[in-house]
Amino acid sequence: MPAPLDIDSLQTFLAVVDTGSFTRASGQVHKTQSAVSMQIKRLEEHLGQSLFHREGRSVSLSEHGERLLAYARRIVELSNQTLAAFSNDVLHGTVCIGTPDDYANRYLPEILAKFAVSNPLVEVTVVCEPSSNLLELISKNELDLAIVTQDSRMGNSEILRKEPVHWVTSDRHVTHEEPVLPVAFGRQACLWRQWGLAALGRVGRRHRLLYSSWSTMVLASAVLSGLAVSVLPESAVQPGMRILGEKDGFPDLPDGEIALIRSNDLTSKTVEAMANHIRESLGSNFIAHDFFESPALNTGCLGGANA
Repeated sequence: MPAPLDIDSLQTFLAVVDTGSFTRASGQVHKTQSAVSMQIKRLEEHLGQSLFHREGRSVSLSEHGERLLAYARRIVELSNQTLAAFSNDVLHGTVCIGTPDDYANRYLPEILAKFAVSNPLVEVTVVCEPSSNLLELISKNELDLAIVTQDSRMGNSEILRKEPVHWVTSDRHVTHEEPVLPVAFGRQACLWRQWGLAALGRVGRRHRLLYSSWSTMVLASAVLSGLAVSVLPESAVQPGMRILGEKDGFPDLPDGEIALIRSNDLTSKTVEAMANHIRESLGSNFIAHDFFESPALNTGCLGGANA
């Protein structure tokens, strides 16, 4: 009978998958990059299959790696739960966090993956709504934490990340050259919409609001199909989009700031642990991944583009 799989090697395998590189994985598992590479090599030799396609500094799962992924998550999760059951220091309870849908897609996979590894018995609830709605929920103590777009209405907030905000159009269309510019923005409370409209007013650019939605997916679809121009943060710019600048007749926009806000209720160790994971993930060079299912995750994503 083959020797059993080494759980430490599986944890390293998952770190490479979740971070998208051997270098970032080394920081997550607190090993050198060469040690990470050696562990993956030994795991591949043990299974007799290649687990990753390596292209320069980037890696992607092979067919066999995809096959191992679900098993590895289950094995590591069960190991963590077993250790937690015999530990006096393990965190229990619940934590409820809020985020707009675009932040959920870009940041939550890394945040939740890391949090679940170290806190397998904590139940996490996620509420997806616009930043303005999340601010109200926080004021009512209906959320523990929220990741939001910073604006002047927020008093006690912690800035975690700053990034440029851009005008974007389709790279296959010339929508941005139309005499009356069609635009797709968030709803009235959206900060990026306010910036965009103010900028167009300053340069006297005629425009018409063609699409208005809280959903970033709707706005991105309008841009990619060549129906409208929009405003998005740099990390949300997708393949098929082109950034517009002053040479195209579009004025610069302010930088966007992503902030963490919290309830005024007494903060538990569980909430503080989640806050630390959010700080760590947003303060580092993140890599976006598809959302994954977790038995301890209860999502309430109702839609809600940023700001």
